[in-house]
Order: sequence, then C-alpha cells, then structure tokens
Amino acid sequence: MARQDKRVVKCPTCGKDVPWLPESRWRPFCSERCRNIDLGAWATEEYRVPDATRPEPEID
Repeated sequence: MARQDKRVVKCPTCGKDVPWLPESRWRPFCSERCRNIDLGAWATEEYRVPDATRPEPEID
C-alpha cells in the first residue's frame, strides 16, 4: 500500500492553502496571478538578497 502524504503549503503572496502536488501548476503559489505579483516584487527590487561581501556604510 502506497503512503499518500497530503502536504499543503501557504501561498507566499496571499496565504491561501496550496496542495503540494504535481497537478498544482503554480506551486508554491495558488495561481499565476500570485506568481506574477511575486515576480514583480523581485523585478522592482521590493525583495532583496543581502550582500554579505559589501561593508555597511559608516555613520559619523
């Protein structure tokens, strides 16, 4: 008997439950719209990955 896990994640954009299945086309997002909202946030630099190699500016 095959074990079937029902893994569910929250959409990073709207928080809606998304089943983690191959049929969930936009996972981890619930829809193409939420995926595009997230992509747009990266494109406009709303999200940033910190650069550990750049020193912090000194404040006098």
